[in-house]
Amino acid sequence: MGRKAWRARAAACALGMAIALALPAAAMADVPPADDGDAAARAPGMGMVTFNLHHDREDWPRRRRTILAELKRLQPDAIALQEVIQRRNVRNQAQWLASQLGYRYVFVSTDPVGAPKRYGNALLTRQPILAQGEHLLLPLDDYRTVAHLRIEVEGRPVNLYATHLNERSDESGKRIRRTQVEDLLRFIAATSDGAPVVIAGDFNALVDAGDLSELRSHYGDSYGSVHVNTDLAAVSTLNRHYYQAPSRIDHIFFQQDQLVAREARLLFDQPDDSGRWASDHYGVWTRLQFAPKP
Repeated sequence: MGRKAWRARAAACALGMAIALALPAAAMADVPPADDGDAAARAPGMGMVTFNLHHDREDWPRRRRTILAELKRLQPDAIALQEVIQRRNVRNQAQWLASQLGYRYVFVSTDPVGAPKRYGNALLTRQPILAQGEHLLLPLDDYRTVAHLRIEVEGRPVNLYATHLNERSDESGKRIRRTQVEDLLRFIAATSDGAPVVIAGDFNALVDAGDLSELRSHYGDSYGSVHVNTDLAAVSTLNRHYYQAPSRIDHIFFQQDQLVAREARLLFDQPDDSGRWASDHYGVWTRLQFAPKP
């Protein structure tokens, strides 16, 4: 090989080596940075639904098909149900839904076991159950209950509470709800065992109502936390086909130092193809995640 040819080859090799060394840096420059939103989407958490079933009114056998189809699609980790009924010709509604979904359930009622008619609240879950309980809320003559489950989510315990507070809108109703909230908080303090808390149900009160102020001082409103720029006064969980004024009274509250609300939306807010509604309430679905440790 001549001197000129050798020099040309050496120069080409040096240039090739320089390009090869530069390629990793260039390739790294083209890789987008990690998306914190994607990381948040993958973070451990749970899906929760609350829904007032409107007991067995208005053709329950047809309504339940719509409800079951949506719950199967969502596959929430837990479901809180209100106005659950069982009677001689109606299988317990929570039991039926749980059997179709493959979930476990607890049903609480002030009606004694074995009574021809039982009415109350329920919690359903597809996760392992670590503890369960129930409580009759004060004042006892209002016949209100709360169901409790502690479940395991992503290897961590989470407490679920489901309730349905007094429905009256007068001063007496407000006073009763305030008493029920105080008793509910005592029950939670006695049973939560330090694990994160989620409280779901039909509270028959707006989030900013005075009768819920003690509850709101401890727990966040999942729907309001997600929809921070929404006119929440115009959002209703009462079915507008049945009720004129919008009223958001069905809530999923969460412990803000332990959990974060990432998504929330209404369910069953449209009729089925035949024009039949799932209930006189809309449901609420939310996705909660464990808060990052400080």
